[in-house]
Amino acid sequence: MRRFAIGALVVLALAAGAVYAARDFLILHVPGIIGRLRDPVGPTQPVAWEAGPARRAAGESLPNVVVIVADDLGWNDLTFAGGGVANGAVPTPNIDSLARDGVEFTRGYAGNATCAPSRAAIMTGRYPTRFGFEFTPAPKAFMKLVATFNKEAVRPPVYFDDREKDVPPMEQQGLPASEVTLAESLKPRGYRTLGLGKWHLGEAVAMRPEARGFDEYLGFLSGGSMYLDKDDARSVNSIQDFDPIDRFLWANLTFSVRKNGGPRFEPDEYMTDYLAREATRAIEANRNRPFFLYLAFNAPHTPLQATRADYEALAGIEHHELRVYGAMIRSLDRGVGQVLAALRDNGLEENTLVLFVSDNGGADYIGLPDVNRPYRGWKMTFFEGGVHTPFFAKWPAKLPRGAKYESPVGHVDVFATSLAAAGAPLPNDRVIDGVDLTALVRGEPGARQHEALYWRSGHYRSILAGDWKLQVSERPKQTWLFDMRADPTESTNAAESRPDKVAELTALLARYDGEMVTPKWPSLIEGPIAIDRTLADPKRYDGEYVYWAN
Repeated sequence: MRRFAIGALVVLALAAGAVYAARDFLILHVPGIIGRLRDPVGPTQPVAWEAGPARRAAGESLPNVVVIVADDLGWNDLTFAGGGVANGAVPTPNIDSLARDGVEFTRGYAGNATCAPSRAAIMTGRYPTRFGFEFTPAPKAFMKLVATFNKEAVRPPVYFDDREKDVPPMEQQGLPASEVTLAESLKPRGYRTLGLGKWHLGEAVAMRPEARGFDEYLGFLSGGSMYLDKDDARSVNSIQDFDPIDRFLWANLTFSVRKNGGPRFEPDEYMTDYLAREATRAIEANRNRPFFLYLAFNAPHTPLQATRADYEALAGIEHHELRVYGAMIRSLDRGVGQVLAALRDNGLEENTLVLFVSDNGGADYIGLPDVNRPYRGWKMTFFEGGVHTPFFAKWPAKLPRGAKYESPVGHVDVFATSLAAAGAPLPNDRVIDGVDLTALVRGEPGARQHEALYWRSGHYRSILAGDWKLQVSERPKQTWLFDMRADPTESTNAAESRPDKVAELTALLARYDGEMVTPKWPSLIEGPIAIDRTLADPKRYDGEYVYWAN
């Protein structure tokens, strides 16, 4: 009888394990399998960029506009401010040159603490909450996977099943047709509009880049891509077993791009190098006419993959994950350098406005504690580590060299600044939150300045006005107030000692909140984000945290 009982328990355990494995397979792998069947990836194919005129029109003086966006770049990933990966072991001379030869916005801020709303802010010059783009598009299967991770933890994630009926398919989660994009605004001025890389503003046909003002777009529509195939001999991988996001990405992402809505195909080299190379080819093809180039790298977002050559060049870094990450930063910097060289070699450097930003700060889920130093917080928080990012502008013909602008600026300013450079009017039928940064840097009389910068993701909100920053959260019920001039690393919460300032900023936050609209789709999940520890830290539940809604 005892043997029978033991045998029965073994059978039950095996059955439970099989059920769990089947469930894990369904959640993790089936979305990617279905995606590849619906939208297969073909072999590498050449890309042709439509050539402009043989000569530039006489008297043509419109500047080119180049916007470069990094993905999840941490403040401490660059060496321009004395930091850098592995204590400066990975120099970033090309990106640093934008600060040296242009303007460094020392208080540059993302439009949101996650990628897609930030990109919406860049593209429209408006807070994404003004038009309901409050949360990052993500597959429901992905959200469920994240919700099942660490379910027994002290602070488990929360999944809202009852909201599923109100969430449209992921391809319909994107930039509303009511919004006017930067590409759409520059086309009437005679600009050729070119895009490369990550879109993440809607995958439905009506939301794709070619339907939103881009003459040509080479990239991927979703929020991520592989850099190479996982088993490619050229690739060195770092798989983050502790991260449910990483598990989903490795199982579902493809190594692919598409041109102008055509079928997907494999690039012929590492994604960052490929995008940079094709950007230089686009510049060369359009050198004799004004162009707007939007280059949205997916580096250094997970999955963490580097070329073997870049990995081997950093032999001094012993930690494998950090070395892979550093190699990704190395390739990103090289890519930016290739774009700057193409402008220079084609005689375009002097009269080209180059703007460089990251979509948000470095993420806790890569498990590297120093990416945002000296700032606290990560992507998915409104602490400085989540929203204070590198932000540079270079335009030799119009902007001073080596200048620093120290008042807060944001992603919303990319739109207004680019249109001002092109002599294009701002839309007059809607609120534009951005301002012209070139006018501010040059000290032009009457230049419009920010009253405040504002962020919202569900119950978690923040506002920055002058030297003071307020964050309020419902889960946990918390108010943070920081004097950013005296305490730029947000180490001392002044909420109790300065109730007057809390009241002032709370009223301002309520006014901004009142101008925003209901999200186009609700958040499905709220997950705990520790402010001072990474996802890999076994003590991550110690200390302050916020539940991030998405």
